[in-house]
Amino acid sequence: MTLLSVDNITVQYGRVPAVRGVSLEVHEGEIVTLIGANGAGKSTTIRSISGLNTPTSGSITFQGEKISNLTPDKIATLGITQSPEGRRVFPYMSVHENLEMGAFQLKSSAELRRNMEIVHVHFPVLKERHKQLAGTLSGGQQQMLAIGRALMSNPKLLLLDEPTLGLSPLLSQQLAKIVRDLHETGLTILLVEQNARMALNLADRGYVLETGEIVLEGPASELRSNEEIQKMYLGG
Repeated sequence: MTLLSVDNITVQYGRVPAVRGVSLEVHEGEIVTLIGANGAGKSTTIRSISGLNTPTSGSITFQGEKISNLTPDKIATLGITQSPEGRRVFPYMSVHENLEMGAFQLKSSAELRRNMEIVHVHFPVLKERHKQLAGTLSGGQQQMLAIGRALMSNPKLLLLDEPTLGLSPLLSQQLAKIVRDLHETGLTILLVEQNARMALNLADRGYVLETGEIVLEGPASELRSNEEIQKMYLGG
């Protein structure tokens, strides 16, 4: 079942197009990755899905409903949650308070407690440091907090924008395992990532962006074995 459909969108910053004619699909239960060099348009695409950018043409639909004209808060209530590039935690709030900020649309304290417990299972360090100010966490811990905050809203689709950016190889491996574990719970994930090797190892399918346009797409296994992808992104 197609959960998300991005159809031929163009997004401009002023008069400059950041992405041109981008189309992609995410099916329920998949990990789909969007890879490409820095500045290729990956974050612009994912921000358009969450409502932070408005396409100048094309459309985005989620569960059959057009969302490209909706505000970010309305899109979030439909079940799309983004863990943004650069983490963007609230530095002067505690870990616990940051997680509560992700639960703004929950209807009961019981649901909040249940989701908090789920986040603590995936990220036990957040439970250990629940009173600590978010700004004093390490980079890896802040990334875990950003993802945990996104999970607090019971997303149907989790958008991960550059989750390993600035992290050590060891922390990146730990985060990859967490993403795999989340997927095994049934969560659908759209992963934007510069670490193409990690992304293609995690994903079911992938899209390659170059200078704002999709130039390749297909099963992740096929993209991994593609000679051009190996030369440009995998060091082969």
